Parts: sequence; C-alpha cells; structure tokens
Amino acid sequence: MPVRPLPLAARVRKDRSPIHGNGCFARVPFATGERIGTFEGPAVTADGPHVLWVYDAAGGVLCARRGDNLLRWLNHSADPNAEFDGFDLYARRPIAVGEELSIDYGGAA
Repeated sequence: MPVRPLPLAARVRKDRSPIHGNGCFARVPFATGERIGTFEGPAVTADGPHVLWVYDAAGGVLCARRGDNLLRWLNHSADPNAEFDGFDLYARRPIAVGEELSIDYGGAA
C-alpha cells in the first residue's frame, strides 16, 4: 500500500518572519526536489495580496490563484530554498525543521 503524504498543515506552519511579517516554516525536513505542497485557492485575474502567477506552457497563458492555504505566507529571497513548478512547491535544497521557506518573486524585492 502506498504511503500517503502528510497534510500541508503537518508539513509547514505560519509564524512571525525575520524576512517580512508572517512566513511559512518547515515542520518536517525536506530533501532536495521533494514536493512541499500545492498553492491552493480560487483562480483570479487581477494581482493582489497572496496571488501567485504561473505560466501555463501547454495553454500559452498566465494564470493565477489567490492563496488560501499556508503557502500564501511564503516570503521572497534572492537565494530561495524552494520553487514552484506550476502551483506545486518543491525544495531547491535540503530544508531543516524550523527553517523559513522562501521563493524568488521573480525580480521583486
């Protein structure tokens, strides 16, 4: 029988961030390339707080979701430890328990 992954809330938590406001922190260690979770929320057509834009190569369009799960608390880093493939978040390198998850906002500081 396949092992079912832990729910997102068992894998990450929201807490105060030294980067900015609130952040998303690892509850468990993540290995390089490991899937952390999926950025979930309703589809939107305008930018705003907690909105993630991704390029859908198959459709040739940008699409966006307004985050309503714990991954909405991701902060920017010039040296991020995680990255999105579509709306799925993966570890770019090993991530330790308690470490803040960060992504590159694509040129935004």
